[in-house]
Formats: sequence, structure tokens, C-alpha cells
Amino acid sequence: MSLPALSSTDALQADYQNYLKALAASGFQGDIDASYGGRLIAATDNSIYQQLPQAVLYPRTQEDVGRIMQLAASNEHQSIKFSPRGGGTGTNGQSLTEWLVLDLSRYLNRILEINIDEGWVRVESGLVKDALNKALAPHGYFFAPDTSTSNRATIGGMINTDASGQGSLVYGKTSDHILELGSYLLNGYRLNSAPVALSEARQKAQQDLAESEIYQQLIASCVDKRDAIEAGFPKLNRFLTGYDLLHAYDAEQQQVDISRLIAGSEGTLAVVTEAKLRITPIPRHKVLVNVKYSDFQAALQHAPELVKANATSVETIDSKVLNLAREDIVWHGVKDLLTDEPGQVMDGINMVEITAVDQTRIERKLTRLVNLLDRAVSETGNGVIGYQICHDLPSIGRIYAMRKKAVGLLGATKGTAKPVAFVEDTAVPPEHLADYINEFRALLDSHQLAYGMFGHVDAGVLHVRPALNMQDEKDETLVRTLSDQVMALTAKYGGLMWGEHGKGYRSEYGPQFFGAELFAELRKIKGVFDPDNRLNPGKICTPRTSTESLVSVDGAKRGWFDKQIPLAAQQSYQSAMDCNGNGLCFNFDVNTPMCPSFRATQDRRYSPKGRASMIREWLRQTASAGYDVNAQIKKDNLFKRWKQSRRNADDFSHEVKKSMDHCLACKACSSQCPVKVDIPSHRARFLAHYHSRYIRPLRDHAVKNVENALPYLARMPRLANVLMHNPLSRYLTAKLLRFQDMPRLSVPALCKRTAYQKALTWDDFIKQQQGMALDDNEASQYVALVEDSFTSFYEADLVEDFLLLCEKLQVKVIILPFQPNGKAAHVKGFLSEFHELAKKQAALLNQVASYKVPLVGLDASTALCYRDEYLQALGNSRGAFQVLMLHEWLAPLLKDKTLLVSSADTAFSLLPHCTEQTADAQTSQTWSDIFALMGIKIRTPTVGCCGMAGTYGHETEQAENSLNLFNMSWKPELNKAGQALATGFSCRCQSQRFAKQSLKHPLQVVLQRLN
Repeated sequence: MSLPALSSTDALQADYQNYLKALAASGFQGDIDASYGGRLIAATDNSIYQQLPQAVLYPRTQEDVGRIMQLAASNEHQSIKFSPRGGGTGTNGQSLTEWLVLDLSRYLNRILEINIDEGWVRVESGLVKDALNKALAPHGYFFAPDTSTSNRATIGGMINTDASGQGSLVYGKTSDHILELGSYLLNGYRLNSAPVALSEARQKAQQDLAESEIYQQLIASCVDKRDAIEAGFPKLNRFLTGYDLLHAYDAEQQQVDISRLIAGSEGTLAVVTEAKLRITPIPRHKVLVNVKYSDFQAALQHAPELVKANATSVETIDSKVLNLAREDIVWHGVKDLLTDEPGQVMDGINMVEITAVDQTRIERKLTRLVNLLDRAVSETGNGVIGYQICHDLPSIGRIYAMRKKAVGLLGATKGTAKPVAFVEDTAVPPEHLADYINEFRALLDSHQLAYGMFGHVDAGVLHVRPALNMQDEKDETLVRTLSDQVMALTAKYGGLMWGEHGKGYRSEYGPQFFGAELFAELRKIKGVFDPDNRLNPGKICTPRTSTESLVSVDGAKRGWFDKQIPLAAQQSYQSAMDCNGNGLCFNFDVNTPMCPSFRATQDRRYSPKGRASMIREWLRQTASAGYDVNAQIKKDNLFKRWKQSRRNADDFSHEVKKSMDHCLACKACSSQCPVKVDIPSHRARFLAHYHSRYIRPLRDHAVKNVENALPYLARMPRLANVLMHNPLSRYLTAKLLRFQDMPRLSVPALCKRTAYQKALTWDDFIKQQQGMALDDNEASQYVALVEDSFTSFYEADLVEDFLLLCEKLQVKVIILPFQPNGKAAHVKGFLSEFHELAKKQAALLNQVASYKVPLVGLDASTALCYRDEYLQALGNSRGAFQVLMLHEWLAPLLKDKTLLVSSADTAFSLLPHCTEQTADAQTSQTWSDIFALMGIKIRTPTVGCCGMAGTYGHETEQAENSLNLFNMSWKPELNKAGQALATGFSCRCQSQRFAKQSLKHPLQVVLQRLN
């Protein structure tokens, strides 16, 4: 059967439909997304749970939040319930709801005021934490609480979970840095909260104010119950309650603070839209010491001694995470900082950070720590096998980047059982941590479970993630069993189950932890803020008068939906199934190569996580309809496809298609994502299925056939350019194909150039060899150029310069006959056609490889296609050929030659192609090494995608996104001093298009410098 129409709706309840209509008419300026795809993206976070909301609201201003609440307070909308959401990085489903999601991350992300003299900043709650610190850094300050998800976690999310993280012994939790909060209550009232004198609070409690009842309850629960609170709460650095009864009253200062109740409340009391935060001077001196251990238990046992050495923080990682990091692109940046000790196996590390305000103090601290470690290494039986010291900030940053990626890396565990979060942030007194973990491990071992561990041993918090197959009913049952057992174990050691990540679906354990008396106070507090239980209902507690239940660890899980997908379909889309929701693709940094389409749109549907979620739902629905995504694709006839393209407007496949159309196919997700979610590959397969039912646009056919047409057009490039670039043809191209700003063919054509005509053809080489094999030395005197359509037809001068460079290096060039590579066909989902093109090209390249002649491609994205898409399409029949990128071939060649170079007085910046730098983390370093041989120093700044990516930048509907992406990352670099170089054809094309700068390829500079 052909692809069926799928459901794009899960009908909204009538009262929510009415509310959304009323909201749209109320002056609300934000976005209302009731699409199935938009709701689906908000149905998951970084937890095991899944809950489809009624819709997602994206307020554009703080006043929009007030409008949302005021409308909900009216008589006709009393049934409407909400859950605020920030970065969606929660590990316990804190923001998941079946009602309305209030997402503050898209628009409420401004820094409103920075006051360095008084040491504070005022921000909106949707601002990402690292974005705040980037703005504060030039002033010498930072916002101290440091979560592992800091490049996508929002300030509002940190407030609502009272987040902490690394360095909490020194810097405390988020609530310790809150000076004021601006929040909206469910009745639309704007509540501004800050510490007030107890006497003033008593007066407010008696006045006719909107917050009077709140002050009455705060005093009754936090002041009058002080003895019970101090007796009942454990003395822990990471003590996290939400509704912080202990700290809402400062007995020493005789102050109370409503903000302390709101912090950690997970959006159950009010919607935080603004915060005034205390900021901290950046330590001027920092050193990181990486201590290595023969086993993880030794690392845990040694941690208290390291804490006593005046460490700012002590972070730990076990062998499971270390080994996963070794297989990830992140390891290239840290492998020299975490070398193995001779004859020893490194099965755990502690990362010890020490900071100081001056050099003398840091040296004194480091000397004490080194002496301690030297003694430990010299002793036997304690598991300490060595240490390495990082003095420079870039090295320290790389180590912490690896540590922060640990959450996602655990999702890359092989097999169906994946380490999952649900008992991952328990906290016990640090002196009991080693014994506690011993029992924890014995508990997991009794269930025969694998697991990964990392965390903050200085604060007694360890992240433990048991590996479970959440599609297996037995493993799903273990979530309940283990949760109960870990709760009991944590209580035994005087700790708590939620030391860092909030309660969420673990809220049912609240009464057990707080006890009846104090839990009743929580319910009273909930009652004065939200008497009808409409803000994130079911989390933490319900109002005292409510009979509604709390959410449970047994809530609906993602695995229940996934197991409806046939196993064969799951395996063929494995990386989408593996997405664990860690959200690294939501990185705020404009210079990250990860997912340019999300950065350009801020729409989570257009991110790897969003697309993986939509692919999973598409697979679930196709399976339900009896469609086999692994069967041979059967196309409906042309007329039927045309007719269906004019109907079925509600087909969910259209929403998936729209999401995929925004993908630039840059492949960054396939290497940058911790679990290697490969969206471009899934996209190509999806499009093949989609267009078996719906007719293709003409543009797709033009893109597919361009490689076949170019050799003919290039025979008469001047005429072809006139025909394709006159006003009429540009108009028709824009109207019929929706293409713009297409490049011009090279004049004269490559085949007319002297250097090209002097090179060997493949037929010439075959005749010369007469079937004789080459030895390694003979083969190294040749190089085979694998032509690509970009450089051969649009940048003939670059190919010519490559030939001239080879002549200077005394290397003979074999020009292989041009054959379509097929990447364009693959991008557009012409998979059967791509398979045939790949078979033909692979046959030629394997023949060349049999002579041991190195193969080189000048366009990195095309060369990488031979390693990736060809392997996927052809499998073992691909053969053993390897097409090298230029720098991979050139660097070892230049090292072995004596070079005569001219003097260099120009400064250069190298901007690599995004696909190239993510597929090969050593790209920039290799080019730096090549330039060093030329006596040239170059800058290699980190840049994101230029916004072109093949044909994406030429597509009319993507023009705005393409320009935005260029302006984000590339334009600032091109405006800096020095000459910019670019390795990618599309990047050079984009720079000419938007910056009117003609960038050179780095090989052209090498050619100029060689005498």
C-alpha cells in the first residue's frame, strides 16, 4: 500500500478551544500553537514521561502573561489549567501537562538591566543561563549556579526547580541569588516579591491587599512552625523542597520572603516572568586538577579529603561516562588532558576546581592539593593512580564541556536498555556518600542492572541512571520498585530523593518526606496561591481543600507510545528512537554548528529533538494504519498524487514535511548530538515516503537533475549564463522553482583551462599502467581528483589552483571522469535514484582505489557524502575506497617535503564548512598546522552555519532564515580585521551574496606562499 493520510489532531477539549479563541481576541501578542506537532514537542522533556498538552502558548511580553491569567480568571474559563515551561530540560516531567503549556523561552529572554555597582542584574525568565553569563563576562561577573544544561536551561526553569550544580558548596543554589521576583498569580495580579521585615509582613497580612492572604500563610507556616521545620529538615547543601519553609523566614534578620516559597515551586504557585538576581565576581584565578582512579568507588571515597583541601567544587565521572565520551566528538578536545597512566586503567575521575582572587592564594591552594595527591599516588590500595593539572581557561572549559555532556552521552549506550532519569539526583551528607553509593550499587546489582554515574560529590549529590528498556513491561515496573527502594535508602542515610532536579512525577513521595504536619503546611500555601489547583496541578502538592491526586511515578511514559512502533521500523530509524530529550540542540550560542534551523526560527519543531519526536509519532501512526516503512515504496500514479496534494490538509505527514523542509541537511546533529540523532538521513527517507502519496514540486526535480545537466551547460558557459540569468529567466525561476540568487557558471569552463588539459585523465593513467599495480611509493606520487559539481562548474579557478599546487608539489593529478555524486538527490529524498548513482560512482572509485592512488575531493560536504550516505545506501557493497578532504591529504604530504615559502604578512581567519567541522573535529587544527608550515598564523574562530547549505539558501521561502543565520555568526567574523578564508563552496557563495566579499579557499593561500 502507499502512504496513508495520518491524523494531525487529538481533538482539543471544547472549553480549551473557546479559551484559545477568546485569548486570540483579547489583545494577546504572542503565539498560540494548537497544531499537533507543536503540542507534541511540548509533550516530552528530558524525562521518561510523555503528556500531550491541549496547546502551547508563547507570550511575547510579560503583559501577555497577565492577559493569559486574567482571561483564565473570568467565570467562563474557570476550567483552564496551565504549566509554565522554560528550556524543557527537566528530568522528572516538571513542566509536562495535559492542559496548556506556557512556554516563556521563545520571547521572554531579555536582559532588562545590569547594575555592576550594586552587583545585580534584572532579566526575563526565558533567558538562557549561559546567554546571561556571556553578557556579564565583559563586566567581570557571572550568575553562579552552574547546571550541566546551562547552554539551554532558562533562568525561569532554574528558579522553578531551585537549580544548583557545580560549585554549590561555595555558590549555593539559585534561590540564594534571588533578590526580587516578578510573577503573575492565577487571577492576573502582578506579584512583586522581595525580602521584607517580619513586622512589615504582619502589617501586610492585615491589610486589604492582593497578597495579604499569602503573607498570613507564610507567617503561619514558616514562622510559627519554625521548631518543627528545623527539626524535620536534613542539614544538606542541596536541600530542595520547593515551598522552602526553612528559608522563607530568616530568624536572624527577622525577614520573610515570598520569593523563597516560589523558588523551587515548579510553577505551581505563580508564573515567574522577571527576576532580579545577585551576580558574583568571576574568580580571576582558576585551576582544575583531574584526579584519576583505578575504580569509581575509590573516587567516591577520596572525595571528602579533596573537599577539605578548600576546593571550590569536586565533580566526579565513572567509567561508563568516560568510555562513552571516548567515542564522542567531545573527546578530541580533552584526550590530552585525561591521558591514561602507564599500566593502569582509568575507571573514574574527580575534577577538583580551586579558585582564588590573587595568584599567591591560588598557588598556595594548589601546592597543598598537589602534596596531598602526591602522597595518595605513592600509597598503595587507595585507587589513586595519577592526576593532571589544567591552568588555562580553554582547557578547563573543554573538560567541563565533556562533563556537561554526560547527561546526553548516557543516552548513547548501546542496546535497547538506556540509562534513564528518575532516581538520579539523590542527596545525602557527603561523609556518607561512599557508603550510600555502595548500597545503591548493591540495590541496582540485585536487579541485574547496568548504570552510569556522575555528579557533585562535594555536595553529596550523585546522578545515578539505571539502564532500562522502557518499552519492556518488566523494566517499566522497575521504575516503581526502584523509586520506592531508593526513597527508603535515601531516608536511611538522612538524605532526600530530589537534591537538584525537582519533584515532578516524584511528588507522591512528598508526604512521606515532609511528614503529615509539614506537608499540610505546603498544602495551605498552595491553597492561598492557587486555591482551585490550576497551576501545574498534581505537582508537589494539592490545595488543602482539594481531593485531587498528585501525579505518580506510574504516569504515562514515552515507552508506552514507542512500543506501538514495530521493532523493524524502530531499528531503521534508530537514532530518532534514541533521542532522550536532553535538548543539547537547543544551545543558545549562535556560533555552535548544532541545528541552524532551530537557531534561525526558535521553533522547537525545527530542531533535532523536535524532528525526532515527530518521526517517532509518524512511525507510530503509520504502523497503526498498517503501513510498513521498510517495505519497497509504492508510488501512487501521478494523477492520484496530484489529486491528493489538493486534499488531506490535516494529514500529520504535512507537519512532519514542514519541519523537514526547514532542515539544512548540514549533518551537525549526527556528530554534535550526544546520541547522534541523524535527522538528514531520516529526512531523506521520510521524503521518499511522503512523495509516494503527494506530488513533488518542480524544484525537487531540478535539484535532482542539476548534476546531469551541468556538464552540458558548461560547454557553453557564457550562453548558459545569459539564458539562466536574464530578467525573464530569473522571474520564471523564482515563480516556478522558487529559487533565487543562483550562482553563475565559470568562464572559461574548467575543461578549457591549460592546467586541466595538462593533467592525466583516468583513461591516460590506465593506458600508462597497462594493468600493472603500483607500490606505495609510486602511488604516493599521484592523486586522483574526484570532481564535484560545485567546484568543477562554478569555481573552475579553484580546481585550477589545486592542479597548480600539485604541480609545485611534484604530484601528478589524475582527473577522474565527472559522474554525479547524488548528494542533491539524497537530500530531496530521491533514494532509488541516489542508490543507482552511488553504485555507479562507487564502482569507479573502487577501481581507482585498487591502484592505491589517494582520492581527494575539494568540496568537503560532497567528499563526506561518500563516507556517510554511500555507506548507508550501499552497505558492504560500497567497497573500501576513501575520498579524503583536501586538508586530510595535504597535511601529511607537506610534512614530508622541504618547503620554500615566501614571507607572510597577512592575517587570516579560517571559517570552516559546518558539515566539515562537525564530521572532523580536527579540521581547523589541521589547517592551522598546514599554515604553520607556511610560516603563517591563522585564527580559527568557532562559527555556526553560514545559512546556505547546498540549495537551502537559494530557496525563496528560506531567504529570511538564510540571511538571519549569516548575520548571526558569519557576518561578525567577516567584519573583523584580517582576510577571511572559507573551505566550503556554499560558504563562499553566501559571503559574496550577503557581504559582497569574495573569500578564498585556504589552498589558494598555500599556493601563493609556495615558491
